[in-house]
Order: sequence, then C-alpha cells, then structure tokens
Amino acid sequence: MIEISGVSLTLGGSGILNDVNLTVPKGGVTALVGPNGAGKSSLLSLIARLQPLQSGRITVDGLAVDTTPSRELAKVMAILRQDPGVASRLRVAELVGFGRFPHHRGRLTAQDREIVAASLEQFDLGDLSLRFIDTLSGGQRQRALVAMTFCQGTDYILLDEPLNNLDMFHARNLMRTLRRIGDEHGKTVLIVLHDINHAAAHADRIVAMKDGAVVASGDTEAIIRPDVLESIFGFPMLVERVAGRLAVLHHT
Repeated sequence: MIEISGVSLTLGGSGILNDVNLTVPKGGVTALVGPNGAGKSSLLSLIARLQPLQSGRITVDGLAVDTTPSRELAKVMAILRQDPGVASRLRVAELVGFGRFPHHRGRLTAQDREIVAASLEQFDLGDLSLRFIDTLSGGQRQRALVAMTFCQGTDYILLDEPLNNLDMFHARNLMRTLRRIGDEHGKTVLIVLHDINHAAAHADRIVAMKDGAVVASGDTEAIIRPDVLESIFGFPMLVERVAGRLAVLHHT
C-alpha cells in the first residue's frame, strides 16, 4: 500500500500541500480528483520522488520514497507525468521498451522483449510498433506512453492526467484497459483525473483534494454524491444511475 503521513509542500513561498494523510490500498484503481490547483499532481510527484519530500513520510510497500535507492524504487513504482519529454525519432516499440530499463540496464533480454511485445498488444499498439513517435496522433502517442509505464512491470502505476489529448472513444478504451490491468494483473493504478465520470465508472476508490488537502476519500459510491461533490467542486450537480452506474450531470 501507499502510506502518506503529515506531508506538506511549499514552492516559491506558496503552500501547495498542507498536512496530507492518506492510505492507498494495494490493488485496483484509485482516482485523484479535485479542482485545478488542488495539489493532485504535486502529491503524485512527491510519491514518485520527482519532487523532494520536504516534510512528513511516504512509503510504498514499506519502502520510504525519500531514502530507497532509485533502482529499487523503479522496480516497485512507475509514473507517467503530464508532459514527459520524448525524442521524436524513437519508434513506438523502442519507447515502450524504455520501460524495461530498470531491469535490463541497457541490455534487453529475451524476456524483456516478450514483455515489450505483450505491452504493445495490451494497449493495441502492435500495428504501430515501427512508427516513429512524431508520426502519431496525440491519442496514439499517449497510449504508447502509458504502455511504456505499464511495461516497467511494477505493482504500482501512477498516471498524471493520462486522458489528455484523447477523444471520447480512446479515453474510454484506456480507462477500460487500466481497469483490466487492476483486475487481471493485480496492479495498483493511482490516476489523476479531471473527468469525474471516468472516476465514477472505473475507479474502486476516489480521493478528492481541494486547496492542498484531502477533503474526501472512500469508495466510489461514497464520493459520487451530490453533497460530497458540491463540497469538492463548489457547485451543485445532479447524480443519476444510468445502466447500473453512477453518472454526474455536471454540465446541466
């Protein structure tokens, strides 16, 4: 599990996170939601050690993220940032293969190649494997990046707004794939989402943040309620059950 205790963060004199305490259980999909500037991406960056920990403690399966060697941590947890820099002349298969670097350190084994091939298949990228990254659409490129993250073979997968650049069809397919990864591969997916309905449809748990603090956390049914959503986002919205699933009519 991911355990966060007493974590605060200040950048440029501004408070970004304030005494965050949170436990993310192992397995399944946990969605981080909340308004812009709530601190979701900052918290994810601290968990993944992209941002130095200033106060408090974060552990992943008992490993302290601020002191565990990078190579060891990279075998437990993988992260996809919002805007990762990627060389344009890489082929898709090469990009996905980078996910294996913590394991092979530059020398791909036959097992690594099998895992790359399986990751390409998992994310429906087989036909694109020889294409250069700069020839892909935004949605195809995003799928390749998520496949690279999955290919790292970690129990924990952290994704910061991976639905950016995806249309409705591909956003739905990616969320369904992540749901399968949690169910069939036993992965723990921690994902920052702006679309509350993707969280409602696919997440086991939702953690809501506002003004740098966790303001609600629980299973999806407990969070997708009009009173809870209004306290998070600041305006009333309807919640209906459609085809057995909760749907938030926030646009009405």
